[in-house]
Amino acid sequence: MKNLNSVSMSITYFNDLITVGQKSFIVFMGMAFLVSCNENKVEQQSTALEEKSLMIKEEKVADHNGKDVMAYILENKDMKIELSNFGGLVFKIWTPDRNGNLENIALTMESVEDFITKPNPFFGATAGRVANRIGGASFELDGERYTLAKNNGENTLHGGLEGFNKKVWSAEIYESEEEVGVKMTYVSPDGEEGFPGELTTTQWMGLTNNNELRIRFESTTDQATIVNLTNHTYFNLGGMKRDVLDHEFTFQADAFTPVDDELIPTGEIKDVSGTAFDFREPKVLGDQIQLNGGGFDHNMIMKMEASSDLIPFVTVIHPESGRKMEMLSDNVGVQFYTGNFLNDFGGADGKTYGKHWGFCLESQNWPDAINHDNFPSPILRPGEKYTHEIIYRFSVQ
Repeated sequence: MKNLNSVSMSITYFNDLITVGQKSFIVFMGMAFLVSCNENKVEQQSTALEEKSLMIKEEKVADHNGKDVMAYILENKDMKIELSNFGGLVFKIWTPDRNGNLENIALTMESVEDFITKPNPFFGATAGRVANRIGGASFELDGERYTLAKNNGENTLHGGLEGFNKKVWSAEIYESEEEVGVKMTYVSPDGEEGFPGELTTTQWMGLTNNNELRIRFESTTDQATIVNLTNHTYFNLGGMKRDVLDHEFTFQADAFTPVDDELIPTGEIKDVSGTAFDFREPKVLGDQIQLNGGGFDHNMIMKMEASSDLIPFVTVIHPESGRKMEMLSDNVGVQFYTGNFLNDFGGADGKTYGKHWGFCLESQNWPDAINHDNFPSPILRPGEKYTHEIIYRFSVQ
């Protein structure tokens, strides 16, 4: 009996050892599993942060007419955009070339403060209440004639002597998973620069995860008026090392509006076929400027009638850097301007901007539309809402 009891005790002890071992093993595996799960969660969170990587910073840089002038920096994982609420300004756009080198590709001045105190050719500005030219600096609306300031020969340009580009917009930051930006609002009083009606305009200027500068406008009025808003950024995808004559352009435009000697549309709508304005296949800008005899400052027609359809309209490629820019818009036209009047302008970073050192793609209504019955109407009435969206999308190839 004694021997049997000893054997029984040994077996029980051995079973206890196995149980302890199993428990230790289970505890060890459980801890390993938890560590692995935590590591996966950290890794997933890190990946999510990398994918989002949208940031925005703001800083007060000046006062103007008793209002705070702010600078904003918007960043994602690839690029950076600098804005200001003075003039609804796109100050700088930093994008990579095919080797990952970041450069500013927007013509600009040394500081936001310079835009307040020094003249410039509408670099990066929000142009309004009516962008582009109004022939003879006057128009008729509902039987009444309105006279405007002549700030471009005998014509009105980009809203007059003090357009939206010289106003301090009220501003607030907005953020989402897909976009960060600044919401800006300006109330233009009745009679400002000769235009009728109190016009309230809000614009959203943002950077998306898809490397897009996205601009959206909304305006309402308390009496009949005319509205045509745009952004007037000058681009140079080569980073301002030289002019933009080596850039390649493609426009989805079958027609354009010819202009007279003062760059006012004649009222004609002309097919691009057989002209220097035919960019339906990729064309080198310098070649087309030679054909055109000096440069472009013309409305390329996107649509014959207004609609909310957002369509890709322009593609620009800089072969040397590999930078590519696409423009989408829901408006009816794009003013294509090739910096014809730039002349030894002292820009940012010690650069001097000469003729054709930048190009503008100004999404907007057709110029001088109020004076041409066959053009899309720029009239906005009470109870209606003016809307307009522009997307500039950046990539490399």
